[in-house]
Amino acid sequence: MIFYINGKFLDEKEAKISVYDLGLLRGYAVFDFLRTYNQKPFYLDDHLKRLLNSAKLIGLKHNYNLKFLRKITLQTLKKNIQKGLEYNIRIILTGGNSEDFISPSKPNLIVMITPLKKLDEKLYQKGGKLITKISERILPQAKTIIYAEAVKFIQEAKKKGAIEVLLLDKNKKILECTTSNFFAVINGKLITPSTGKILSGITRKIVINLAKKLKIPVIEREIYFNEIKKFDEAFITASNKEILPIIQIDNFKISTQPGPITKTLMSQFKELTKNFK
Repeated sequence: MIFYINGKFLDEKEAKISVYDLGLLRGYAVFDFLRTYNQKPFYLDDHLKRLLNSAKLIGLKHNYNLKFLRKITLQTLKKNIQKGLEYNIRIILTGGNSEDFISPSKPNLIVMITPLKKLDEKLYQKGGKLITKISERILPQAKTIIYAEAVKFIQEAKKKGAIEVLLLDKNKKILECTTSNFFAVINGKLITPSTGKILSGITRKIVINLAKKLKIPVIEREIYFNEIKKFDEAFITASNKEILPIIQIDNFKISTQPGPITKTLMSQFKELTKNFK
């Protein structure tokens, strides 16, 4: 694969940055992640705007703008395209090299293109499981590379046969998953946590818009963990998961299979991506 780093297109084996980079030393970096459909980046500008906002939120100064980032991303993708394949796109902006191990310098910009790896189709047909953890991300509206807890939690989730980890705050309000947004269906209404304490997901926004077009009531509000007994359906959303049905949270069984509203949204999302240009 060919990656982009600071003005150069390099083979992935040659794509390297300094050990003095603040992303490595202090986790001072932001990123965004998306995928292609029909070999076209899905909602690229939305992801780039979020990347720029993430940098702003953590005070990471740079000279990049939306137009330039779009151009570089498309150029990097074009250098990797092979007929019939779809791709993941990861764009990273770091604090740059730091001789004193704390002060930012000229940022490093990296664009990585990798082949898309799909999840097991059975998960979409039968639904997956979540486990819960009490944890709140630092600056949740910024998509930073600080994922230490997430990596730890996901390993535990895998051991318990779960696909993701649902994060709760100290008052047991549902927030988001480690790499996904969360939705529940209660009495025909689509409920999702408001964006104050979570990352504003691009797929999340698309799903909300699809639901509104289908006249499905959408409510963004605080959701408490003890409400899971009222859930008729649940699902998570992310660029690499699309809409993934959830039938179990911890030991509580929500349903035996994906519900009708989840299936409808999955079908509509599939139509949207199938025709994406």
